[in-house]
Amino acid sequence: MKHYLSTFILLISSILLANVANSQSFDANLVQFSGVVVAADSLQAVPYCDILIKNANRGTTSDYNGYFSFVALRGDKIEFNAIGFKKATFIIPDTISRNRYSLIQALTDDTIFLAEALIYPWPTVEQFKQAFINAHIPDDDYELARKNMENEALKARATAMPMTASMNFRNAMDRQTSKLYYVGQVPPNNLLNPFAWAQFIKAWRDGKLKLSKQ
Repeated sequence: MKHYLSTFILLISSILLANVANSQSFDANLVQFSGVVVAADSLQAVPYCDILIKNANRGTTSDYNGYFSFVALRGDKIEFNAIGFKKATFIIPDTISRNRYSLIQALTDDTIFLAEALIYPWPTVEQFKQAFINAHIPDDDYELARKNMENEALKARATAMPMTASMNFRNAMDRQTSKLYYVGQVPPNNLLNPFAWAQFIKAWRDGKLKLSKQ
């Protein structure tokens, strides 16, 4: 019984020592990997760049200033991926003696040049030339202002202009005042007013009287 107990204790001790040795070996390979991601042409910080350890599904993202920091292992292959830039890779050296490693990673612009496209509003160049020759060039500001200030144009706009709120209010008040002025009596009839007939005949002779066509 004592023989089996001593054997079991020896086996447990061997397993614990092996785990401690593996743990120490693993901890020795850990590296605090940090740095800054910048653009290669301007050295401006590249924010929100994806930084991943290949085949490990671990990593981080650079902040607004392009800074990043995370724990990795010596010999890990790091991938940098940002929109508008080409992918970049970096392998952490396995010969470093310290448990910290810093890097300034420059990314190259991923620029795509598209072929030139010419868009015409006419099917052929000849039709465009013909339309350009026959084009009606609008008047300049001075000519437009001169036409708008002509008497006929002003009269047309004045005739078509609707009454404002103040004009409607004044018209309503005038009508109300006229009704109150003749309260209790018969309003005058201009058919029997000689002065009204004289004004009518004078307006007719002067051509100021216009009959409306309906």
